[in-house]
Amino acid sequence: MSPFRFLAALSAALCVLLALPAHADLKVVASVPDLAAIAKAVGGEHVQVTSLSVPTQDPHFVDAKPNLALDLNRADLLLAIGMELEIGWLPTLQNGARNNRILSGSPGFLDVSQFVNKLEAPTTPVDRSHGDVHPGGNPHFLYDPRAGLAVAKGIADRMISLDAKNADAYRANLAKFTDELQKAMPGWQQRLAGMKGTPVVAYHKTTAYLSDWLGFDTIAYLEPKPGIPPNPAHVAQVLGLARQKKARMLLQEDYYPSSTGTQLSKLIPAPLVILPGGTDFRAGQTYPQHIEDIVTRLENGLKGKGT
Repeated sequence: MSPFRFLAALSAALCVLLALPAHADLKVVASVPDLAAIAKAVGGEHVQVTSLSVPTQDPHFVDAKPNLALDLNRADLLLAIGMELEIGWLPTLQNGARNNRILSGSPGFLDVSQFVNKLEAPTTPVDRSHGDVHPGGNPHFLYDPRAGLAVAKGIADRMISLDAKNADAYRANLAKFTDELQKAMPGWQQRLAGMKGTPVVAYHKTTAYLSDWLGFDTIAYLEPKPGIPPNPAHVAQVLGLARQKKARMLLQEDYYPSSTGTQLSKLIPAPLVILPGGTDFRAGQTYPQHIEDIVTRLENGLKGKGT
């Protein structure tokens, strides 16, 4: 959509939106469904939460449609992964929303990457010739529930600063969320103890935090460079390395094409494990339920079962 058509459609829709009544103490918009699920857990009944993307979308490439800017128009808080994950689409929506509260640097904008220990930050300058490399490090940290805990604490603190009258509720919700994750993690780790040291092939560089948590070894990626689709020559190299290292499984998100992974899994052989791209927030799935789904799929992969 051209910038002119985008603004025209947005202006027409805003006229309708501004006539609608307001609800909830805080209106929260998250760039990705994982963040939306965590925000809902922390905010509870005091927040209305919307996700700009769905788990079947690659979060690098979300279409900045006018209806998404509408979601941001009345938002009190915008949550972003940061580390330039959303750089190709979120700034357009922020600027089109006509809401100064959620612009970068405002109290209503929260880059949650500040709360996590960042991995794979480049030590030398990078540009587009290196592929879709993030200068600040790998942004896929919410595969690790330990990062989810840190992000939840940061979100709670910001909600409290924006809506102090409900501070006790936000703290109580955070404590409940934290307790649920902390009780679940030992069981998840026990079920996936066999992942430690296991050689794995991944499609995209999304496994850094998951492997840091579970201890497996990502030996190769199907993409020759991040964001560049696989080509036959590179896939042949990956196949040779996977056989040499005795790769136990292939991992990729469900928003990537599976044809190359399916073929390669048969040639190695190793099961292809399709991971959900994010929490199915719009269907009511919670963040702990999402991590449970990932754990179950990896557990099946250790048993030689693909997804």
